[in-house]
Amino acid sequence: MRDVEPDWALWRSFAAVVDNGSLSAAARAIGLSQPTLGRHIEALEQVLEVTLFERSLSGLRPTETALKLYEPVREAESALARAGLIAEGATEALEGSVRITASTMMAHHVLPPILAAIRADHPGIALELVASDTADNLLLREADIAVRMFRPAQLDLISRHLGDIPVIACAHRNYLDRHGPPQTMADLGRHALIGYDRSDAITLAAKALGFDLRRADFVVRTDSQTAMWELIKAGLGIGFAQAGLVAVTPGLVPLFSSAPVASMEVWLTTHRELYTSRRIRAIYDALGRGLHSTINKGPAAAGMRPPGRATEIR
Repeated sequence: MRDVEPDWALWRSFAAVVDNGSLSAAARAIGLSQPTLGRHIEALEQVLEVTLFERSLSGLRPTETALKLYEPVREAESALARAGLIAEGATEALEGSVRITASTMMAHHVLPPILAAIRADHPGIALELVASDTADNLLLREADIAVRMFRPAQLDLISRHLGDIPVIACAHRNYLDRHGPPQTMADLGRHALIGYDRSDAITLAAKALGFDLRRADFVVRTDSQTAMWELIKAGLGIGFAQAGLVAVTPGLVPLFSSAPVASMEVWLTTHRELYTSRRIRAIYDALGRGLHSTINKGPAAAGMRPPGRATEIR
């Protein structure tokens, strides 16, 4: 029988390595340094007196014992996260921190003025903004509040549909001065197009409008939303962007009379246990008001109109 039980931090690092396959990727995922994570794995193996990973040039491969341990560890992690959610939901103080996650474009270009207004109203609450195009897990407290560009499907969430953002074709004036503007969607095939590398979001939207657009048609490709935005602004070609951002960006010209080629749903979501926290709910409601107004009336109206009702996903 062991004299010492492993600290939970060791188990958390263990699960991260199983999930990510290497120390470097796992360290990035949970915000630790690679040497610290390596020490955690070594310490856990010493306490358990078993080998958990086989080392190779391609990374770490979990042993059979590690795979048997993984599921109970994940179940324990979920239970601890839920306990934290319940405790957090009972807090009444309007102080502390709130962690918000949003896509890179929303975080860089839409949220800053809204968060400035929120900070003015709630100076006792520190805001943490995670700009990421991956969906952080609210159930595991990777964030307190999420701004999603799709309807959340996880259970136990409170979600609010804030509106839809139209996506339009656009280009910088410098590009149009050199090549002329397309008159119809069919003319896009004769232009330099900027689009996604792996994502099929743009090609599917084009198909829904009745014309064929393939990955090979994009002469500049990237899966980074912010990189795509900067490429459009630099005049490399015609791209697709949020209509509201195009309207307020000098040099960008909306094409086809700003007719939307697609739209993006915007949802605000939090865990239902956190929604009972006075601090979390204050930021959730303020963020909802600001985003709803920005989406539906433009940046100048942020914070003026009430959002839609929150709905619970069970």
